Parts: sequence; structure tokens; C-alpha cells
Amino acid sequence: MSFKKVAVLGLGKVGHLAAELLAEAGFEVTGIDAVPRAAPFPTRQADLGDAGALSALLEPYEAVLSCLPYALNKGVATAAHAVGIHYFDLTEDVPTTKHIRHLAETSAGIMAPQCGLAPGLVGIVGADLAGRFDRVRSIRLRVGALPQHPTGLLGYAFNWSPEGVVNEYLNDCEVIEEGVHKMVSAMEWIETVYVDGVKLEAFTTSGGLGTMCETYAGRVENIDYKTMRYPGHVQLMNFFFHELLMREKRELAGQILTHAKPPVDEDVVYLHVAAEGWQGPQLLRKEFVRAYYPMEIAGRHRTAIAWTTSASVAAVIEMVRDGKLPAKGFLKQEEIPFGDYLETRTGQLFAGGRGRV
Repeated sequence: MSFKKVAVLGLGKVGHLAAELLAEAGFEVTGIDAVPRAAPFPTRQADLGDAGALSALLEPYEAVLSCLPYALNKGVATAAHAVGIHYFDLTEDVPTTKHIRHLAETSAGIMAPQCGLAPGLVGIVGADLAGRFDRVRSIRLRVGALPQHPTGLLGYAFNWSPEGVVNEYLNDCEVIEEGVHKMVSAMEWIETVYVDGVKLEAFTTSGGLGTMCETYAGRVENIDYKTMRYPGHVQLMNFFFHELLMREKRELAGQILTHAKPPVDEDVVYLHVAAEGWQGPQLLRKEFVRAYYPMEIAGRHRTAIAWTTSASVAAVIEMVRDGKLPAKGFLKQEEIPFGDYLETRTGQLFAGGRGRV
């Protein structure tokens, strides 16, 4: 069933832009934040950490998009379930997703976590590539959100949530290796990757696969997700977290890293997605490799990480409204048809970028 009224919770760079993209796509958007925000769409101020008040807050809407810190998403999802509306978020947190999946068993609307870049878009692309084979040997997902002009030994800038980055670097990672579904340590399995001639290193980080290991268990021999960084980064982060024991002080670690490497305006998002398998008797490899840069949207400069993340979820919300995806239950990102995704008003933004398919 089509819907129009969407509440966007959290009006940072990603939430604000997602709300603008949804408004451009024909939704009636209300932005809600804990502090006053100026915006070209209606806004409200509310205590979004008050789980008990969220149901009443969401009652007037038909869908909610949470762009809040992952720790608040369980409360938002529970409230959305209680009032029977669609739920979308960007989380990569595994316990949060498990909670949402349980709610989806009895939901009146769709429950769609993990609608960002990774998990999210890369899983959609990976499934599309895998679907071109009769039998699949491997699916490899690689994403890097980086400064275009890195400085220092780390070669990094915290354009994304420091809490999210710390969790990705420290939490264990799901993989399928030689047909075995298992957990491995983060910041391992280091490899070299090139995108547009730029040398990068890739290493395991948590959360990026979403539900893909479950979906492809018994069907694909190898699946893994890795983060891409400029060479030398992972060795320094291993030193920081493990030799200096900053893994024991995650919040402080995030503060130190953000203070040292604040966000930049000129960033780049690299995607390197590959699948290998057989078409008949022939073993082949299919790749989707892109470099996405900042762009102007609605008259404002938008960083690459902000617009790719915002557009990822906005395109999915468009598809649900237009009947291209189920209207209730739990949505896995790898079940989203990539062709339909690219045909949405917002999904068309991903037709650009430098690279190849």
C-alpha cells in the first residue's frame, strides 16, 4: 500500500539530506531532532531518547526513518511496531538487527534495518552480481569512505560516526569461508585492492554483510566484507586498539581519533564488489567498481559519504511506497532488485561515479 507521511529522526548531515531527498521524491516529510534545526521541510523538536514517548510521537506518520545513533534504534523500532508503521534505519549493529527481526514477525509494516551503504547498497549489488551465475563461488564486498587528499600516517578523516567506526574495527565479523559460516576477528585478512589506479588496503570489519551469510549459507563457498583504507592504516589502528589497549576504552578511543582526524568536505566513497562463479562450464568474475565524489544536491555541497548513505535508504523507501518491495515483514537488503533500485528517483544518483560494471 502506498504511503506519504514519513518522519525522519535525527537531522545530522545524513538525516537532513535523506529528508530532502524523500521530499523531492514526493513524500510528506517531517524532521524530528532533539535540538532545533532549520530545514526546507517541517521540523519538530523532541527527546528521542525517551523510549516511552516514541509511540505517541510516531502516531501521525506512516513510516519512520531513524538516522539516530544505533543505540537508540531498538526503541524507535519498537515504537514503530507498536503503532503499525513502516520502519527503516542505517544500523550495522547486529543485536539491533536481531531485535528488529523479532519485531518483524508480527509487524503491520515493513521492518527494514541496514539500509545504508554497508550493509545496504553493497549487499544489493553483490546479490545482483551473484544472480548472474548458475553457481556462485564467492561474493566479496569492499567499501572505503576516505578523504580525497589524505594527510599523516593514518590517511583518514572521521566523516562517519566515530562510535560506528570503533565498533566495526573491534567487533567480530561474520564470514563464510570454504562453506563454513563462522566469526573472525576484525582488522585481519589484509589484502591490496586498486580502484581507479589508487592503491588501497582492505581488511575485515564487522556488520557490513548484514544478513548475507544466512541467505547464502550452503549456496556460496566464500563471502566476506572488508573496509578499504589507504596503505598503512590498519597496522596503526591495530597498534592503537590492541597494543595501547584502547579497545578497553571505546568511547575515549572515538574521541581521540575524531580530535586527531576531523571530518573533511572533499571525500570519496570507493565500492569494489565482485562475485565469481560458473555460467555453464565457464568460471567467470563479475565486478562493480565505483568511486563516488561529493556533489551538489538542492543547492548545497554534499559529501560523498553523506549523499551515498542518504540516497541508499531513500531509494529503498521509494521502492516500498511504489509496491516494488513487500509492505510488511523483515526486509533483507540482498532481496532488493538492483535494477528497480536504480530506476527510483533517488537511486538514479548511483548511475554516476567513475568505474566499471
